[in-house]
Amino acid sequence: MINYEVPRSLLESRLPIGTELDLEDGRCYVSLVGFMFLDTRVLGIPIPFHVNFEEVNLRFYVVRQTAGETRRGVVFIKEIVPRSAIAAVACLLYDEPYVAAPMWNYRNDDRVEYGWSTGRAANSIKAGRGAKIGVPEDGSHAEFIIEHYWGYTRRKGSRTDEYKVEHPKWDLYETLNVEIDVDLSGEYGEEFAFLRRADPYSVLLARGSEIAVYKGAKIAD
Repeated sequence: MINYEVPRSLLESRLPIGTELDLEDGRCYVSLVGFMFLDTRVLGIPIPFHVNFEEVNLRFYVVRQTAGETRRGVVFIKEIVPRSAIAAVACLLYDEPYVAAPMWNYRNDDRVEYGWSTGRAANSIKAGRGAKIGVPEDGSHAEFIIEHYWGYTRRKGSRTDEYKVEHPKWDLYETLNVEIDVDLSGEYGEEFAFLRRADPYSVLLARGSEIAVYKGAKIAD
């Protein structure tokens, strides 16, 4: 998880109705995240050739107040996967901003790499894995980034969809020798080009877990 501090104005026009930016001590972030889907199932059923695959996404963080509950969630700016069928279903049925592109990964006990190419350039993010840190401390920056358990999608018109995500807290590891080579303007638009020259606010490396994603519901219209 490569996390950049950005101006609020960069994201305000992208907010789904019913949400507001989730800030940490006044700081606003976008995160470039690479991970693996493993043993993926839809309604409990594995789909042939769509069980194990990479994803890289650019996301930001929002919060929604409802019935006395604070729901902290993410909004995806763009999600890249290696299977066109995944991207097509996500775009047509859910309005999620998926695209398909050739992707690759390398993972062992010492290093993690994700790469992809959407025609303009080859992109990659890499990090060495150091000592185990454990789950983030309460109130820490790492907890702020990781502990978001809702997803929000801005659909056509004035509609927002909300869905719940469940997983245990993830163990973190020290990150070593981080390398970021991404055509940010080509992948995400000129408004994000300045991040290529910016140092990340933080880089987190987490061991994943089983994750459940629940059916969404319309919350605003």
